[in-house]
Amino acid sequence: MGIEDIDLGEDFDFEQMLNESFENAENNSVVDGVIVEITDERVLVDVGQKIEGQLNVSEITIGGEVKYKVGDTIAVMLTGNRGERPSISHKKVLQKEKFDNFVKAHGEDFENVTVEGKIVSVKPKGGFVIEDAEGCEYFMPMAQSFMKVQGAIGKTVKAKVIKVNKGQNSIIVSRKKLIEESKAVKDNKVSEILDTKKPVNGIIKKITSYGMFVDLGGIDGLVNYNEISYKGPVNPANYYNEGDEVSVVVLSYDKAKQHLSLSIKAALSNPWEEIKDELEVGDTITVTVSNFESYGAFVDLGNDIEGLLHISEISWNKNLKNPKELLTIGEEINVEVIELNVDQKRLRVSLKNLQEKPFTKFTNEHKVGDVIKGKIATLTDFGAFVSIGEVDGLLHNEEASWEPNAKCKSLFKKGDEVEVRIIKIDKEKENISLSVKEIAESPAKKFQDAYKIGDIVKGTVKDSKDFGIFIKLENNLDGLIRNEDFGPLKADEVKNGDEVEAVVVNIDTKKNRVRLSVKRLEQQQEREMLKSVNDDSSMTLGDILKDQIK
Repeated sequence: MGIEDIDLGEDFDFEQMLNESFENAENNSVVDGVIVEITDERVLVDVGQKIEGQLNVSEITIGGEVKYKVGDTIAVMLTGNRGERPSISHKKVLQKEKFDNFVKAHGEDFENVTVEGKIVSVKPKGGFVIEDAEGCEYFMPMAQSFMKVQGAIGKTVKAKVIKVNKGQNSIIVSRKKLIEESKAVKDNKVSEILDTKKPVNGIIKKITSYGMFVDLGGIDGLVNYNEISYKGPVNPANYYNEGDEVSVVVLSYDKAKQHLSLSIKAALSNPWEEIKDELEVGDTITVTVSNFESYGAFVDLGNDIEGLLHISEISWNKNLKNPKELLTIGEEINVEVIELNVDQKRLRVSLKNLQEKPFTKFTNEHKVGDVIKGKIATLTDFGAFVSIGEVDGLLHNEEASWEPNAKCKSLFKKGDEVEVRIIKIDKEKENISLSVKEIAESPAKKFQDAYKIGDIVKGTVKDSKDFGIFIKLENNLDGLIRNEDFGPLKADEVKNGDEVEAVVVNIDTKKNRVRLSVKRLEQQQEREMLKSVNDDSSMTLGDILKDQIK
């Protein structure tokens, strides 16, 4: 609770308040009396008057046991009369002894004495009764307390003596005065520190999750976790212990709230300025892995500066999900500086830049035509990416199978092991093209083994296009008859399923294509007819004509 939150109330006449708090005594004299009766609640003491004085049994009870018995002599203070009986108090005799001891200890210089004790009772219209460790009682008026009545009993407080009433054996104290004096001392000391603008030493009193409280010789200030290190927000418990001495700089002071803000890092030389002229992008430095985040790791340069090693800069392996897979806290690694911004206090480094590039390593070890094994990493509409060690190659749908219109999504699943041939390496774009079908014998190659150019084959019409028709041959192979190769036969005269006879004019085993011609079939048949005529010398022209007429 701050001072500003307390209602100070009206000023009090302390002497008058004291008179209201204690019953006026006739002479406050101390006499010896004899205990004549002890009950559960009261004690009757003969003080030499016509009728005995009465005490509450609690005044002679210590630790639950009655200290005296009937017939014992006991010192009591005569404080007046209550009805016919004299008013007496054994407790006030004890208090007077404590009061006399206080006066003896401090002489006449009572003011500015600071006392400490527990609140033992509250007088709602007056104030608080405080008892110190020696049993001496003090009265603190409400207006001098800076306290609320609720929950006050049992609290330990400090207060300054402002008045001593020897006539009533009472000591008036003020917590308000102590707080105000402490505040003034703190304000003056903080002003001195602020004026010097130099670092001062303090002792860490308490460490919390948000910072540390530092004692500057009776003045406590807060070092926020942002002001501990140039690394940024840190956990103070990882760097300091309670009781450690630290050098700090005062950042600000809120006089009203008495809030003192301190900084440890401001008392240190700025490491960012130190590396400004010593470090450049492209430099290789040795760092220590200091912390992990989901997006990468932080590395310590050893001078209160941390750099970010993003997960994308840890390895050439694109499948790396967590930096902990390759790094450990405290590990020393060499990295390359890829970004340095002193003004924004930003440093980014790369580990993978110091490693051989997987693509370079691949091209050094493999060439076009090599047959290698890999795993399906990703399936797309246009093909699949195959992981080959630390690099990926593209297996296009057209290279996945000799089957027309086949797609990788229907042929493979993620994780399948496949054997592929390297058909292209683009070093500029760092692309690798792969093929499965080039490993397998094409249907056109099998066709070539059975047929040659000029052979006559038969097939059924499979499909018609603007440029020709496709004929279905054996081994699930298609042959193309272009429009210009029909001859006397017209494309619009055939339909799907019709059987067509044609001559083989081209076999492309690489592209798995066969060209056919009906026109050449007719020409070939005419040549064979003429050849047969020329070979048969005994046959006359009339014979030939007869054969044609038949």
